[in-house]
Amino acid sequence: MKRLSAIIYKEFIQMRRDRPTLMMMILLPVIQLLLFGFAVNTDVKHLPTVVWDQSRSQVSREILAAFQNSQYFDLKYTAENYREVTAYLDSGRARVGIIFPPDFAQKLKRGEQAQLQVIIDASDPMTASSALSTSQLLGQMKSPPPIDVRVRAWYNPDLLSTNFMVPGLLGVILTIAMVLFTALAVVRERERGTLEQLIVTPIRPAELIIGKILPYIGVAFVMMTLALLAGVIVFQVPINGSVGLLYLLSLLFMLSCLGIGILISTVARNQRQAMQMAFFFIFPSILLSGFVFPREAMPPFFYALGYLIPTTYFLQILRGIILKGIGITYLWEQVISLLIFGLLVNLISIIRFRKSLS
Repeated sequence: MKRLSAIIYKEFIQMRRDRPTLMMMILLPVIQLLLFGFAVNTDVKHLPTVVWDQSRSQVSREILAAFQNSQYFDLKYTAENYREVTAYLDSGRARVGIIFPPDFAQKLKRGEQAQLQVIIDASDPMTASSALSTSQLLGQMKSPPPIDVRVRAWYNPDLLSTNFMVPGLLGVILTIAMVLFTALAVVRERERGTLEQLIVTPIRPAELIIGKILPYIGVAFVMMTLALLAGVIVFQVPINGSVGLLYLLSLLFMLSCLGIGILISTVARNQRQAMQMAFFFIFPSILLSGFVFPREAMPPFFYALGYLIPTTYFLQILRGIILKGIGITYLWEQVISLLIFGLLVNLISIIRFRKSLS
C-alpha cells in the first residue's frame, strides 16, 4: 500500500502540473452534455419563411397567422414577385416560401377549393419533412372547403438523405484533417527537435508557417477530389453548381482550419495535448454547424455560437453549390465571414508562433 500510495500521489502531482490536460478532462464531459442536451434537437421550428400574398385578403392573413402560431414557421420576409421568393430560397435566408394566388379568397367565397403553394428548401430532408407535414396539416384545418396545399420540394425533391449528408461529410472530413494533422505535425517537430534546427536557419517564421501548411493544402485538395468523385459515382449526388468556384471557396476554408491547427500547436506542449485541443474544436464544429442537426432547431445561444465556427459557413457553401447550383451572388456573406475568420486566426497564429520560437 505504501508503494501504491506513492504512485497515486505522483500521478496527482503530474496531473496538477499538466493543467491544460486536466482542465480538458474536467470540462469536456460538461461541454458534451450541454451540446447534446441543448443543440441536438430534431424538432425543427421557427423556419424562416418568405410570403408572396397576391390575395391580400382577410382569409389569407388568417392562414398566415395559423402558420405563424404553429411555431414551425417564422414569417420574416415578404416578396412582391416570384423572382424574389426564389432569391430568398436560393440564398438560404428563407427555408420556406408561401404563395397565395390572386383569386384565393374569391374561390373560397364561392365554395370552391383554393390552392396554396408552399415551396420548401429540401436540401435538409429533416427540415423539409417537418415543414411539409405541418403545411399539409394546416391546409386541412381550414375547411370547408379544404385548402389544396401544393407543396414543392426544391433542390432535393426526393428528400434523399445522401444528398444532404455527402456535402456535409466533405466539410467535416476537411475540418478534422486540416485542424488535427496540422496541429500534430508542428508539435511532432517540436518534440523531435527538428523545429529548433529550422529556427537556426535564415528561414523567417512566416515562411516556415507557409512552408508547413502548403503541403497540407495540396493533400486536402486531393482528399476533396476523391470525396467528390465518391459522392458522384457511388452515391449519385449531382453537382449542380460550378466546380471551379467550389474549389476556390474551399481554399478559404482550408486556410481557416490550418490557422486553427497552427494556433493549437503554439499552445500544446505535446501531441496528446494537441489532439485533445483539436477535438475540443472539432466536436462543436460537427454538432453546431448544421452537419446533422438543423441549426433552426437549436436554442438561440447555440445557434449564435455556430456563427463562430468556419464549418458552418463552409457547409452552406457546399450545399449551396452542390445541391442548389447557386453562385457567388448568393454566397458572398459566407465568403466574407470565412475571409475575416481566416485572416484573424492566421494573424494570431503567426504572432503566437513567433513568440513560441523565441
